[in-house]
This record gives sequence, C-alpha cells and structure tokens, in this order.
Amino acid sequence: MFLPKRILLTGASGDIGSALATSYAANGVTLALTGRDRAKLTSVGENCQSLGAKVLVEPIDVTDHDRLREWVIAIDQAHPIDLIVANAGITGSIGANGQIESWEDTKKILDTNLYGVLSAVHPLIERMRERRQGQIGLMSSLSGYHGLPITPAYCGSKAAIKVYGEALRGLLAADGVGVSVICPGFVKSAMSDRFPGPKPFMIAPQQAAGMIKAGLANDRARISFPFPMNLGMWFLSTIPPVLSDRLISLFGYDSALDSKD
Repeated sequence: MFLPKRILLTGASGDIGSALATSYAANGVTLALTGRDRAKLTSVGENCQSLGAKVLVEPIDVTDHDRLREWVIAIDQAHPIDLIVANAGITGSIGANGQIESWEDTKKILDTNLYGVLSAVHPLIERMRERRQGQIGLMSSLSGYHGLPITPAYCGSKAAIKVYGEALRGLLAADGVGVSVICPGFVKSAMSDRFPGPKPFMIAPQQAAGMIKAGLANDRARISFPFPMNLGMWFLSTIPPVLSDRLISLFGYDSALDSKD
C-alpha cells in the first residue's frame, strides 16, 4: 500500500479537491495545493494545517499552462512529489434548443480538463522516473467511457484523459511510477449542479475522496465509482451503437436542455 507524504493537488478549491486535500492532511504530510478560487483555497489550506499538515498554497488557473508547469517544477525541486492528483476540471453543455457548445466554451473545457491536466503531470514524469518512485492520479470521468450528447466537449476531454492515463501507466510501470485514472460518476458539487441531465447515484465529495484515496493507495489502474453507474457506462461502451444510442435517449441524455453552465 502506497502512503504518500508529499502530495500535489490541482483543483483544491473545488468540492472533490478540498475533500481530497482534507483526507490526506496529517502530521508529517506536505500538501501543495492550487486552485482558481483564492478565498476557498486559503480556507482549505488553513483547515489542512489545523490537521497537522504542512501546506503550500498557490492560486493558479490551470489554463495558465506555463505558470502551472513552473510551479509544479519548483514544488518538486523543494519537496520531491510522491503523488500528484490532477483534479481540476470544468463542465459545459449544449444549449436549450440543442445548440452546440460555443467555440469559446469548447476551448475552455479542453484547456482545463485536458491540457490543464497534462500541464500539471508532464513536468513530473521524467523526474519521477529518475527517482524510480511516485504516483500520478488523472481525473477523468465515467463519461469518458461513452459520450453523452448533452455534453460533447466535456466527454471528449475526459475520454482523452482516460486513454492517455491507460497508456502512461503501461509506459511507466517498469520505472516504479504508478498511474491511476480516476473515473467518478455524479458527485455532489458545484460542477455537478451545472449538469443539465439526470444525476443518478450521486454521492458526497467526502465519500468520493475516500474511494479515490483507497484506490490510489492500492495503485489501482482505474478508480471508477459508484458501481451502478460504472457498470452502466461500461455497458454502453461495449454494445452496438444503435443500442447505446437508444438507451442514452431513453435515460434523457440527448434532449435539448437548459444549460446552467
């Protein structure tokens, strides 16, 4: 079981990120936390400090890729990272009458969910390989199994992270570096509140954080939950498209819905 002591976490000002940071906070642990919301990030950092952790806080939007990469390298030079969880992400959806997401929204989603994740982990890959230890957690989604028509850009970004992480795990296995792809279903959060479709089997951020932490500790290749949604999305990815399209329509994920993003 892997027990990291120096942890870097992006998206720490969000609901899942703050729950994850809190779950790792303890005496002897160093947490490097970044997020877009300065006030929330400060609050999360103070809470983690009260639990005994040494906390390094830096407000960064992960779409500022150069600044993020520089910060990650600086942290690793001072505190060689045992575990990075690239957690930051945003969502979006089609318009009320089925309009495709705007180019600006599409680019922002990909800049955050795809390039923001890669910008965080890429600087650490060779550094961890040289140390022959470390772990990388990549935040994907169960929507990475099969695209939902009401959120094309979001699903595309999460599918890219899922496949990238699976490939990276195979590449780094011989070097002692673990890679886990994290695929949550619906977790109660500000982001899930903006999702316009049905949200079955929703769980609390603290419950999600516990499952992510346990999965990372055991170096699981894929950390996907909750089980009913995991099974359902996996099933959609295995059956013929004519059937999966019908099921998606039946469950209400192809309608023109009001966007709350």
